Amino acid sequence: MFDFRLKVFQSVAQNRSFTKASKELFISQPAISKHIQELELQYKTPLFERTGNRVRLTKAGELLASHAAEILADYRRLEFEMNLLTRHFSGALALGASTTIAQYILPPILSSFIQKFPEVHVSLINGNSREIEQAVTDDKITLGLVEGNTRLHTLHYTPFMKDELVVVTHSAGKLAELDEITLEQLCRLPLVLRENGSGTLAVFESELAARRIKLSALNVLLQLGSTESIKRFLENCDCLGVLSVRAVSRELASGKLKVIDVTDFTAKRMFSFVEKQGRNGGMEESFIRFSQLYNF
Repeated sequence: MFDFRLKVFQSVAQNRSFTKASKELFISQPAISKHIQELELQYKTPLFERTGNRVRLTKAGELLASHAAEILADYRRLEFEMNLLTRHFSGALALGASTTIAQYILPPILSSFIQKFPEVHVSLINGNSREIEQAVTDDKITLGLVEGNTRLHTLHYTPFMKDELVVVTHSAGKLAELDEITLEQLCRLPLVLRENGSGTLAVFESELAARRIKLSALNVLLQLGSTESIKRFLENCDCLGVLSVRAVSRELASGKLKVIDVTDFTAKRMFSFVEKQGRNGGMEESFIRFSQLYNF
């Protein structure tokens, strides 16, 4: 249905190779070249610079690449939603999500989903990542979203979205005078962290362990059961918090919170869908695909 030339262009741009694009799309290299030539004739400008076997985007190519990604994503969303509609998409979807995802990621996705598919009854429970995995195991929900990097062999995980933990403090506090600290300083300064069982704490603890630092070595004032409670605590206490960058985006934009960089320390993770092994498909698979196509 969509313009195949854009897909060819995107493949060449991503692979930086006509040969690799040919193999990826299962068409001949002359056919790849023909599609690119047609695009270049259409826009009256070269899209690639060719030096031997190397291919590089021109300025026009970079512009087209940015638009092509959006256009092709729109086509995929259209095709997916049309397929769902023709299947008379209806039923029940029992979801569970860890706290950060339930509060900051899922609401706009769920709003869009139920507007497009009003015949689907959606329910959502939230808890920390460990609790959501247990809810899937106990069949209380059929699809969960968790934020840690640990995996249980009895469950199936589908990557959803990358995230990063950041060290933050209230911009009105004394610690906001700092722009960067060492890992040694992080161990000494007062901290407020998420509770045991949360994906956020598990990732942070894992990164510390990789540097041979135990959580008990830190100056932890308090552990709280939600991101919002930590943000409120930071407003009234001159200390540091470790939170998802996605959970503090508004506070960072408004200047209420400030990120303090930690030298040679990063804590990245993947938000993932989680289901029981062997139960992948149906309504749950459709929601996963819908979520993966959502524009953030």
